[in-house]
Amino acid sequence: MIRLNTTPIEEIVGPAIAQVLPKHEKPWWRTKHLLVLNCLMLVPLLSSATAGYDGSLMNGLQSLQEWRDFFGNPHGTMLGFINAAQNCGCLIALPTVGWLTDRIGRKPVLISGLFGIIVATIIQASAFTMAQMIVARFIVGAAGMFAVQPVSLLTAELAYPSFRGKLTSLYWCMWYLGAILASWSCYGTSGRGDSWAWRIPTILQAGFPCVQLLFMWLVPESPRWLVSKGRISEARATLVKYHANGDDKLPLIDVEMTEIIQALDLEKEAAKSRWLDLVRTAGNRKRTYIALSVGVGAQWNGIAVVSYYLTLVLDTIGITSSDMQSLINGLLQIFNLLAAVTGALVVDRFGRRSLFLFSGIGMLISYIIWTACSAKFSQTGSKQYGRAVLGFIFIYYFHYDIAYTPLLLAYPTEIFPYHLRSKGITVELFGVYSALLIAAFCNSIAMDRIGWRYYIVFCCILGALVVNTYVFYPETKGYSLEEISRVFDGEDTVALVDDAESLKATAEHHDTV
Repeated sequence: MIRLNTTPIEEIVGPAIAQVLPKHEKPWWRTKHLLVLNCLMLVPLLSSATAGYDGSLMNGLQSLQEWRDFFGNPHGTMLGFINAAQNCGCLIALPTVGWLTDRIGRKPVLISGLFGIIVATIIQASAFTMAQMIVARFIVGAAGMFAVQPVSLLTAELAYPSFRGKLTSLYWCMWYLGAILASWSCYGTSGRGDSWAWRIPTILQAGFPCVQLLFMWLVPESPRWLVSKGRISEARATLVKYHANGDDKLPLIDVEMTEIIQALDLEKEAAKSRWLDLVRTAGNRKRTYIALSVGVGAQWNGIAVVSYYLTLVLDTIGITSSDMQSLINGLLQIFNLLAAVTGALVVDRFGRRSLFLFSGIGMLISYIIWTACSAKFSQTGSKQYGRAVLGFIFIYYFHYDIAYTPLLLAYPTEIFPYHLRSKGITVELFGVYSALLIAAFCNSIAMDRIGWRYYIVFCCILGALVVNTYVFYPETKGYSLEEISRVFDGEDTVALVDDAESLKATAEHHDTV
């Protein structure tokens, strides 16, 4: 039995899977089929690194004097419009992405998004006007949705059972891998004195998509999507190869296939599900509310101020040097990656709800102190208060990263049943990018006009988010992907059973399995 920590395996995969999960004498990195699968999973996971590169790139470009001079030192509304263009592209693409992901599969949608990002990078890297920059930002936003949305689905539906929680949680942690590359690329080219200071980091944005396209052909399609399209033998072959090391008789495969088939049998409406299904039942209304609140809360807890306008935040505490701002941005991204990965690795031990509560309370306390120190710096100009603000930016990010980074997509992915999973993620991403679209305009204007006083708004929002988490977010640790429906719909509405022998018996009724 594979254990990555001291948490009982039943609390990670659920009792049915735990009964048939094979015992491996070697750790996973010395077990060939698990090593191969986990390495392959890194290929789609890099989509969040691509998104992270883009998010941090705009922060880095704003800190470069060469970029500001080339485009006429945009600020306020114009700076907000540049960032908002990317979010507009995301929102416009979202409805199409959700439909295509269910219709043609997770992989084709992902691949098309990667090609789109490369095209957008070419346009942005060759920009000579602000209009060209804005068009490129719009395209990278739309293409980014095609590259980001399918990955959490593919990861959750393909991962080995005992790794599902960690891999889905690691997905958005990879955002900081891209952010690190972007921030340090900008730091390295700062001071060149020509347009290549910002064109080089922009060109590197195509790096992650190129790596993904190079290896994507090795990544299998989601077994659950294959079953939903009647391609049951292909789905079984995928599970046998990557979950059972080619052993077709392993009981784990029967249980996994039967769980998938039972879940899809219960969801006969999968082929004709409608958006209205997201609010048709009490359980689905709760799921949809959680997805929206996670998406909006992840951006309106104050993070977007620092993520997109770190230079403006540093300006308010007297750090105005382009080199110093770029250095701080680079160090912050490394710190963020370490904190986010830590959160992902402990998600099965502490659970989703506990991490969200710990995160919210920590962010609230950090933001209150951050706001108070900013006020004192504004009044006294003391460098000590400025340093305190900088320190609490890192402390705040630690608490954000411990939950909202790893669980941003992992938690909503888990709580929706198969036939609503793609639509549910689409709704959540709609919340994310709608919040970002508003924040892109509001944050830059508010920081220009009222400075540190704007932080008071987020102190209030963070307090509300903590209460919301405590009241509405249930724990999903200890359930398989199909069994989580019990948390929302009740025991009587879920036909899945806990006994592995019963599951295997059910499989005998499916001649195609």
